[in-house]
Amino acid sequence: MTPSKAIATSLSPDTPTYLVKIFGKDRPGITAGLFDTLAAYSVDVVDIEQLVTRGRITLCALITAPATGPTISGTNEGALRATVHSWAESMGLEAEIISGTGDNQPRGTGRSHVTVLGHPLTAESTAAIAASITATGGNIDRIFRLAKYPVTAVECDVSGADTAALRTALALEAARYGVDVAVVASGLQRRAQRLVVMDVDSTLIQDEVIELFAAHAGCEAEVAEVTQRAMRGELDFEESLHARVRLLAGLDASVVDKVRTEVRLTPGARTLVRTLKRLGFQVGVVSGGFTQVTDALQRELGLDFASANTLEIVDGKLTGRVTGEIVDRAGKARLLRRFAEEAGVPLVQTVAIGDGANDLDMLNTAGLGVAFNAKPVVREAAHTAVTVPFLDTVLYLLGITREEVEAAEAAEPASSPGEDGKQQAPA
Repeated sequence: MTPSKAIATSLSPDTPTYLVKIFGKDRPGITAGLFDTLAAYSVDVVDIEQLVTRGRITLCALITAPATGPTISGTNEGALRATVHSWAESMGLEAEIISGTGDNQPRGTGRSHVTVLGHPLTAESTAAIAASITATGGNIDRIFRLAKYPVTAVECDVSGADTAALRTALALEAARYGVDVAVVASGLQRRAQRLVVMDVDSTLIQDEVIELFAAHAGCEAEVAEVTQRAMRGELDFEESLHARVRLLAGLDASVVDKVRTEVRLTPGARTLVRTLKRLGFQVGVVSGGFTQVTDALQRELGLDFASANTLEIVDGKLTGRVTGEIVDRAGKARLLRRFAEEAGVPLVQTVAIGDGANDLDMLNTAGLGVAFNAKPVVREAAHTAVTVPFLDTVLYLLGITREEVEAAEAAEPASSPGEDGKQQAPA
């Protein structure tokens, strides 16, 4: 039984207590029935935990010793045990009662939330993650499922291990077994994250916008090769940006509208933004791409902040230059700070999401940096990595469940079903 208190009373360590465990086929009325049975003995409820998995219930109640009620051989305890077992049998359930003293042992210092994403989540990878937690001195106090599709996501409440050490150890196991693992410190701070800032190209959208422009200029392959080198950190971003934009010189400005129609949102992007906004988050984007596209995305998705480079257009033609302040690696981190200040959110309560080397400063500046389908250099440096192609899986890293997302969608449905381009829930 976990040390978390659903209901708690103050007990001395030597106070007699009983752990009552009920398990079997779930049906309405079991919880009420158990406590109605216990009420005859005037016990206090110290802790409760209930779980239903595939129609099977496990209900645990930590109670004080009976103060009144029927007796057997002069004791209330024997009568309580007999009564609980008799009630359980009448319900087709099994019961176990374990005597002891006091409350649960306090959780160890150093508390973290460990989120594991698998597609699928295998027994082998689960065993490896659990063993690694133990090896760092941690104890798993609770596990529950956040989502069953499009990935399996579970969250573990862990105590007794340093969060940073746990993150390092689990990152190695995640890479070895092909799962994603996020480790964040427990506490009120996690619930107060209220600003999410994303990269755009290959993060919020599936495309590299400059390559869409380059396709119209007939130099897509050349631009794509430079882009990849820049994202891997092999080239200075600003230098590579100017080199690629020069190849667009002479394009008619009408190509901007064509490129906007070609942009494809990443599966789960709309769901991510909608859900965050419903929760009261502010959401922004920073891009090494162009305002000619990000401004349209800001309007379409209702984003609070957006900043990108601007393609210079003179006499209806692209000049092959950009204007204004360059949004590069350092610029993205600077903009994150600016957005956080304008939003009134401490940096420690921000989340940044990106895929390329030019996102690294931003990811490391945020309270939680998420490498989304990122290049190896980014995955190794970010706080956590997501390698599945669904952007809304980031919600699970924040402790938001798929059921909560679906409930919000049902209450306030999207304008068109399946608009994220993602597989739908199984029937």
